[in-house]
Amino acid sequence: MFRYATYFENDVLAKRPYIRKDWCECVVSAGRHVEQQPDGRFRFWGRIPEFGNRYLRVVTLEDQQTILNAFFDRDYKEQQ
Repeated sequence: MFRYATYFENDVLAKRPYIRKDWCECVVSAGRHVEQQPDGRFRFWGRIPEFGNRYLRVVTLEDQQTILNAFFDRDYKEQQ
């Protein structure tokens, strides 16, 4: 069960209304490429076919269940 930080609900979705919550949940659930940040948060990347196969980066809190941020990462290159 995913939760959403207030920042995500009030700021991220307002600035990026094209981002869908179900996309964020799929990216985190798939866990294809995950990195832990120095602050303990986690970054997840996943390709979104419905959005031109671009990569969505989703940042969660330490629990990996609370979604904090999401954006399309134009600099991400898929790891081999």
